[in-house]
Amino acid sequence: MQNFIEELRWRGMLQDIMPGTEELLKQGMTRGYIGFDPTADSLGVGNLVQIMTLLHFQKAGHKPYALLGGASGMVGDPSGKSAERNLLTEEMLLHNQDRQLQQLEKFLDFNCGKNSAEIVNNYDWFKNMGFLEFIRDVGKRLTVNYMMAKDSVKNRIQGEGREGMSFTEFTYQLIQGYDFYYLWKHKKVMLQMGGSDQWGNITTGTELIRRIEHGEAFALTTPLIKKADGSKFGKSENGNLWLDPEKTSPYKFYQFWLNASDADASTFIRIFSLKGLDEIASLEQEHLKDPGLRLLQKVIAAEITIRVHSEADYNAALAASEILFGKSTENELRRLSEKELLDIFEGVPQGVMAASEFQSGAGIVDVLVKSGFLSSNGEARRALQENSISVNKNKTTQDRKIDSDDLLNNRYILLQKGKKNYFLLRVE
Repeated sequence: MQNFIEELRWRGMLQDIMPGTEELLKQGMTRGYIGFDPTADSLGVGNLVQIMTLLHFQKAGHKPYALLGGASGMVGDPSGKSAERNLLTEEMLLHNQDRQLQQLEKFLDFNCGKNSAEIVNNYDWFKNMGFLEFIRDVGKRLTVNYMMAKDSVKNRIQGEGREGMSFTEFTYQLIQGYDFYYLWKHKKVMLQMGGSDQWGNITTGTELIRRIEHGEAFALTTPLIKKADGSKFGKSENGNLWLDPEKTSPYKFYQFWLNASDADASTFIRIFSLKGLDEIASLEQEHLKDPGLRLLQKVIAAEITIRVHSEADYNAALAASEILFGKSTENELRRLSEKELLDIFEGVPQGVMAASEFQSGAGIVDVLVKSGFLSSNGEARRALQENSISVNKNKTTQDRKIDSDDLLNNRYILLQKGKKNYFLLRVE
């Protein structure tokens, strides 16, 4: 058995811990769980902290449970929220659960003996429980005073806007608390884990176990990860970063980690890598010798992209990065799908020209100016004389004609001036 708590400590993944938790884990294999609300059809990068917690928990010899909130997802967790979330239909929730399950299976081992991971769904024990049964057997166990003292409730009632919260959201902590009680009673789960914003909900579970059965249960939380500049982890300029390749491409996913600051990379490699302390310390020393090589960023980007997606996706993302930042050829450019091409050159200036202009071949000077890439014929000719213009990664001259054979994916032409000035021309 490895020391799970010590592992979390040196990785910077331990925030709150209930007294006695570390002693419990030292006694032998412990069953513990983390809940995931199926409010989207993909888990996001923000969920990776909790997924990694379960993964480290299993590697330490303990038995992890991932709880999909088929029931609690119908209510909505008020923790950290400033307004009530829209409720999802049962059909949408079932779809989201299936997709999230597929992602969890990439991380946890479900066939390794006595500490094999298990997936549970709280809809299974709530679907046949009536309202009167719930308020009689669960609701009477905790006072309103106790529930009002939780930060998730106080912050919503006393926060900006004073919109308050519905009775539905107010009962969320009872539902999550009952989850812990049910798993404690029927699965012998002794520990609930989660983000630090979940501490109030988690301790409601330990309190229910104490009041209903006079039993003992334990809890710990991980800190909420923020970037060194104070911005929210797991967000890009375009919103959430998802584990689903259809929602966030492997290339964009890879670039998120690759573009991390040095301070963030040092944090990320502890949390999201399975490498040990000595290996990480060695990598950090190597990184400091030449930070410009971005060794830490490359290591964590490779490891997490392969784990979330695949080695083939990682290699494709690496090749795509070379197209944008390194030396590459037209052949490599032509291997890209339209989606990959647009992902790579997202944010690059773009222009549009009519397909009819290319039927008999368009002169390079006209294309550079009519597309909007360069401002005048004179600027275009000077750039061509300086040998600084490339079409689809090939240097070109003033007598160059561009026709339909030059189109990438039958509709794009990549123009370039110098090493870094790209322009994507769309032909319609």
